[in-house]
Amino acid sequence: MALFNKETAPVSPLSADGLGSRARALENLTLEDLLIAEHVLSEEALSRARLVGQESGERLEAVITRLGLASESALAQMFARATGLPLLSAADLPDTPVAGRALSPDFLHDMRVVPVALDDQALTVALANPLDSFASEAMRFVFGKPVRAVIALPSDIDAATERLYGRSTPDAGSDESGIDEDDLERMKDLVSDAPVIRAVNRLIAEAVDARASDIHIEPTDDRLAIRFRLDGVLQDRPALPAAMRAPLVSRIKVMAGLNIAERRLPQDGRLRLAVRGHEIDLRVATAPSIHGESVVLRVLDRSNLALDFGTLGFDPALTEEFRRALHRPHGIVLVTGPTGSGKTTTLYAALAELNERGRKLLTVEDPIEYRLPGVIQTQVNPGIGFSFSSALRSFLRQDPDVMMVGEIRDGETAQIAVQAALTGHVILSTLHTNTAVGAVGRLLDMGVEPFLLSSVLNGVLAQRLVRRLCGTCKEPSVIDTEAAVNLANEQGIAAPAMLYRGAGCDACGGSGYKGRVALHELLVVTDTIGRMILRNADGREIAAEAMQSGMRSLLADGIAKAAAGQTSLAEVLRVANEG
Repeated sequence: MALFNKETAPVSPLSADGLGSRARALENLTLEDLLIAEHVLSEEALSRARLVGQESGERLEAVITRLGLASESALAQMFARATGLPLLSAADLPDTPVAGRALSPDFLHDMRVVPVALDDQALTVALANPLDSFASEAMRFVFGKPVRAVIALPSDIDAATERLYGRSTPDAGSDESGIDEDDLERMKDLVSDAPVIRAVNRLIAEAVDARASDIHIEPTDDRLAIRFRLDGVLQDRPALPAAMRAPLVSRIKVMAGLNIAERRLPQDGRLRLAVRGHEIDLRVATAPSIHGESVVLRVLDRSNLALDFGTLGFDPALTEEFRRALHRPHGIVLVTGPTGSGKTTTLYAALAELNERGRKLLTVEDPIEYRLPGVIQTQVNPGIGFSFSSALRSFLRQDPDVMMVGEIRDGETAQIAVQAALTGHVILSTLHTNTAVGAVGRLLDMGVEPFLLSSVLNGVLAQRLVRRLCGTCKEPSVIDTEAAVNLANEQGIAAPAMLYRGAGCDACGGSGYKGRVALHELLVVTDTIGRMILRNADGREIAAEAMQSGMRSLLADGIAKAAAGQTSLAEVLRVANEG
């Protein structure tokens, strides 16, 4: 049985028998002071770790490694430098328990301490945090001997504790998750291994450096496949060994606050890391597969968020038309396109355009991708019945001027959006349609009355993202010139005088492309088009009238951008040549 009780143990500051002469100078130095003094964490990262620790009740050093702010090895080396104490490896820890006292594995695990050796003069103990005097004082109290401290990694201490003194008491109910207790304990050990922590941090840093929008982690029968989505296209990265499948995925789940014991159901989470000196948000989605769990991380780099219409690919004429639609006193403005076409970023740019001191802006999103200053943002929660429609209904009681709804998915949301627009609000939202005109038919199919839709719909912007030609290796090309002329004639626009292609270079990784630019198609609901909606005109009639009024189709905008050297014709046809 355990002989130690934390409530009755004496507590004293660091003593000479515990940390030696150099450590006496550290008596009043806290872990937070040391992290800043040794340049391990920034003030911002430390504040974040402190806040998470207050919310979770975890020790600060555990929070730091869980969030990936610093590795176990970095913290241990910091302690060794500051105290002058030796840093032990896993092989230096004992193979048999130190004789003399029975110890509780729960206490040893909580304190991150394990006895190493006992002689006539002192007890040697390995500590994860030598600045925490309670652990060494507890060992001195239990063994009745002066304590000689050394340093070891928390994961090495945990493994030694389990090997020498048994496993900590498991939480009740852990057998309901589809994973046995042995697996769970082993997973907890694995995810705190320094190599796993380094592998996850390196993977994320590489994705950020490569400007990837997504990281795909896909287990196979003999390896862990890694792919980055670069400029909308998945590209293979060096695979990891099969032994990394479970620990690496579990490490990501821990960082995102997900349940590592649940491997049968998909899970969604979010995490934030400091990478290359700035904050990166990552959306995490897991899914079960036959070889283990696959993970997709959406990289949300706020430092690269462009909320300027010109940067997003709007030409001056389109920018002016879109702004006019946004600044009408009330009504609905929609952005359409498939998943991953940049609709949310365009809506954020629209919010930035409308975000003035005299206006109140509210959003409901699924999920919130970026935080916008001056905007009240809310995330849907279907588990408690908080959907787009219920959020929009409640927003009307908040006296807003502008409301953004992440997506109009059903008739109820569409009806509430229309009513809100009729009562003097500006509504921004998205729809999944292929063309701008297609949004009209979709809303009518959802049950919106034509006379209401013609009154409130101000404009619909359809968009796609195409890869931008690399500025370093872009060169003129005569390939596809005849096809471009024919397409331009069909679209009623000027034929391009020149086309371009990317030759491939080191700057773009040989692809010929670097970054993306949007193609746009803006349907402005004029009085004529409003009357056509009122009489339930066919989509082709509305499209023909819009083209007569100056609307440029996605394909026409793509040809113009290819002629300007922003992208290639092949890329335009890949993305925009559809009905």
